[in-house]
Amino acid sequence: MQAAKATRLIALFTAGTILMTASAVAKKEEPVKAGSFAGAYLAGRIAASDNKVDLAISYFKQALGFEPNNVSMQQDMLLTLLSAGDFKEAVKQAKRLKGNTDVERYVRLTLASDAFIRKNYITAKSELKFSDPSDMDTLTSGLLGAWATFGRGNTAGAVDEVKKLLGPVWYDLFLSYHMALMSDLAGHRDNAERYYKQALNDQQGGIAAPDTYERIIISYASFELRNNKRDEALATLREGEKMLTGRDALKNIRQRVEAGGSLDMLVKTPQEGAGEVFYDLGTAINRGGAEAFARIFLQLAEALRPHNDATLFQLADISSKLEENERAIDTYQEIPVKSPYYRDAELRLALILADTGKSEEAIRHLAALEKDFPEDERISMAMTGVYMQDKAYDKAVAVMDRAISRIPHLEKQNWLMLYQRGMAEERLKEWDKAEPDFRKALELYPNQPQVLNYLGYSLIDRNEKLDEALNMVKKAAELRAQDGYIVDSLGWAYYKLKRYDEAVKTLENAVKLRPEDATINDHLGDAYWRVGRKLEATFQWNHAIAGKPEPEELAKIQEKLKTGLKDIPEEKTVEKTDSAQH
Repeated sequence: MQAAKATRLIALFTAGTILMTASAVAKKEEPVKAGSFAGAYLAGRIAASDNKVDLAISYFKQALGFEPNNVSMQQDMLLTLLSAGDFKEAVKQAKRLKGNTDVERYVRLTLASDAFIRKNYITAKSELKFSDPSDMDTLTSGLLGAWATFGRGNTAGAVDEVKKLLGPVWYDLFLSYHMALMSDLAGHRDNAERYYKQALNDQQGGIAAPDTYERIIISYASFELRNNKRDEALATLREGEKMLTGRDALKNIRQRVEAGGSLDMLVKTPQEGAGEVFYDLGTAINRGGAEAFARIFLQLAEALRPHNDATLFQLADISSKLEENERAIDTYQEIPVKSPYYRDAELRLALILADTGKSEEAIRHLAALEKDFPEDERISMAMTGVYMQDKAYDKAVAVMDRAISRIPHLEKQNWLMLYQRGMAEERLKEWDKAEPDFRKALELYPNQPQVLNYLGYSLIDRNEKLDEALNMVKKAAELRAQDGYIVDSLGWAYYKLKRYDEAVKTLENAVKLRPEDATINDHLGDAYWRVGRKLEATFQWNHAIAGKPEPEELAKIQEKLKTGLKDIPEEKTVEKTDSAQH
């Protein structure tokens, strides 16, 4: 069955798999001229809440044209300018709001950052006095203040200020790291090594703030290289890769060092040190629901050290999460080819392009990546995903054939490649090729729920090996009891086997897990009809229509609402949906 809704290709490459989420194509909106302050302000607030920061700024400017001294409007403008990365205008706005307690944090951090850029370290420090600081404010202002002291040539005083920062245990990683950076920059090698090791040993802190921990690993490896310890630097990077699995930047840096390459210092000036503070704390708070706050810190980091590849990568990722596709694309494209983040950036860029209907452009990016990095299986899997979305199943098979042929010995992590190829082969009605691929995937990764689900459902659909097939789908549902798509597969398997009472019970559970999914509601409607609950069936079919199914499925549901199901059900072939893909 085809997916009931368009499926987004933005991928989170974790545990060797690609996770899909729903999204719409983002289009740039032009502001409409407002006729009043209230109209412009309301339009701006709506745009800001929808993460359309450029549009919000346009409306807020209109609103300020009507009421230039409106403080509430000025506050919203400051936050939006910071989110958009318009630092120069943000500084102007912050100066107007100096002394305003409602946005004190952002005013002070903006003006302090401006002072760092102007190398006015006395002013920078004076701006960092909060009236009622939170733990985050204390740490942020304390580290920035220490870098201001460092900028005035007082390394010992700066390190001492950091040592005296008192707060919760999660402070420790950041304190150790920034004392290491200051000592390293000042040429105090013994102190730098001690603080770097102190930071690296804080593995609990590293788990809580993995992006900062990655920076510590890279910075310490750079320190070791600059002190003629290449073997030790490689060991540091390898250990870092073990702890922070899936970090492409660490892998790329390690390969560069193995090839005899150098590794620059991450922080070379007090201004860059201040930027590192914002980067470290911004990434640490970049969790679900805190993206807007994190983005302001990261934009301040970008203002202090423009075009930093790590910061750009994080900003693009936030834009992607907030479905600001154009901004994400533009930001990913700023990351240079030589950056250790380039491959991941290009990969994510390609997936956003595919997600926004630009499949051909996405394939061009992925094909170029595959040519440069043929050993990176993620690229082949992403390209296969794009072709699958476009129903170009023959091309998907060709990509996987090419990728699998490059692997001398298939291992557990390669199950997904066989699974992807099997799905494409099944869509091409090449079951004699698909089934062996599914079974080989299960040989590599026994009881993998997605494979069990797809293979079991497909066998039931083909009326083959029914006992084994049903057990496969049952096992998948047992392993993923909260996955509405897999539970739907089990319910639909019962339906196909004419075990309608079990189908109803299972599909009702699937609807609870995915109440808005059109396909699952459609399935439950069919099951209700078969057990004589015809009024409830029509309700579910109507609910399925509200879920916006694909046009072909919509027509079928509408026909069922007119005539119901035939009294003697025919063996109908049902396309694989997300139910069989998740």
